[in-house]
Amino acid sequence: MLLITGSSGFVGQNLIKSLNSPEWTALSTQPEKLTNGKGLGYPEFWKDTSKTFTHYIHLAGKAHDLKKTAEDRSYFEVNFELTKKLFNRFLADPKSKSFIFISSVKACRDTVDGWLMEETACNPKTAYGQSKRKAEEYLMANLPEDKNVYILRPCMIHGPGNKGNLNLLYAFAKKGLPFPLAAFDNQRSFLSVDNLCFVIARLLEKSIPSGIYQVADGQPFSTNDLIRLMAQSLNTKPHLWKIPEKLIVAAAKVGDKLHLPLNSERLQKLTESYLVSNKKIKGALEEELPVSAEDGLVKTFASFR
Repeated sequence: MLLITGSSGFVGQNLIKSLNSPEWTALSTQPEKLTNGKGLGYPEFWKDTSKTFTHYIHLAGKAHDLKKTAEDRSYFEVNFELTKKLFNRFLADPKSKSFIFISSVKACRDTVDGWLMEETACNPKTAYGQSKRKAEEYLMANLPEDKNVYILRPCMIHGPGNKGNLNLLYAFAKKGLPFPLAAFDNQRSFLSVDNLCFVIARLLEKSIPSGIYQVADGQPFSTNDLIRLMAQSLNTKPHLWKIPEKLIVAAAKVGDKLHLPLNSERLQKLTESYLVSNKKIKGALEEELPVSAEDGLVKTFASFR
C-alpha cells in the first residue's frame, strides 16, 4: 500500500497514472475533492496511528514563489516541519519499508560551477533551498537500519500539464519573435516527468542503498537548443539574434531600474548554466532512464501546442 502526498500536483498526477496501481492513498488537505475515494485528510491521519503503509512517497512541498510574496517561515513549515512529522510517522509504522522524499537540486546549490554532484558541498541561499536542505539533513541524521530512505533531487521538471518557465519561453517562440540572447552560451539539465516517475517506480521495486540521489535527463541543452526544438515543434524556423552580451547586460540593468520584463534576475535565469549529474542514480538502478532528453522535451513542447 502506497501513501502519496501532493497527489494533485503536476508530479503526483503523472506518478499515479504511471504506477497504474489501485493500492494507493492520497494524504491531502482537501481529501473530499478526490473523487476516487482514496483521499485521507491530515487530521485523521495524525490522529489514527493504526493506519499503516508500505511505502511513503512525499511529493508535497512549497515551491518557489516567483512573485516573492511568501514569508520565509512558510517554506520551513511545509518543506521541513511537514516532512519531519511524516518521516517520524514512517519510522513508527511497523509495516513501512521505504520513504521517498522529493527534494530539489536547489537544496544544494542555487548556482553551479561545472557539474553538480551528490558530493558537492551544499550552500543554498533561498528559503526554499534552505528548507529543503534542512529536511534532507533530518532524514539523513535519522536513517533506520531496517528501512530504505531515498532523497531525490530533481532539476527542472517538465512534461505535459506543467506550468513553468518553459511555457513562457514557448509562448515567446510561438509569436515568431527573434530570440535576442543567442550570444550567451549556456548548458542546463532538465528532467522529463516520465523519467522521474520511472525512477520512483523502480525504487518501489528494488532495494538500493538509502541516501541522496540527483535525477536529471542524460543530456543538457542550451537555451538556443530549446528555441530550435520549439521552432521545430511549431514547424517554423528559429530566429536567433546574437546581440553582444555587454549590450544585453546593460539593458537588463536599465530594466532593473524601470521594472521592465528584461531585468538582471530574469537574464540570469535564461542564460546561466546548471549541469546536474545523474550517474549515481543510474548506477544504483543499473539501467538507463527510458526517455531521452530530446524526446522528453519534444513531447512537452507538443503538449504546449
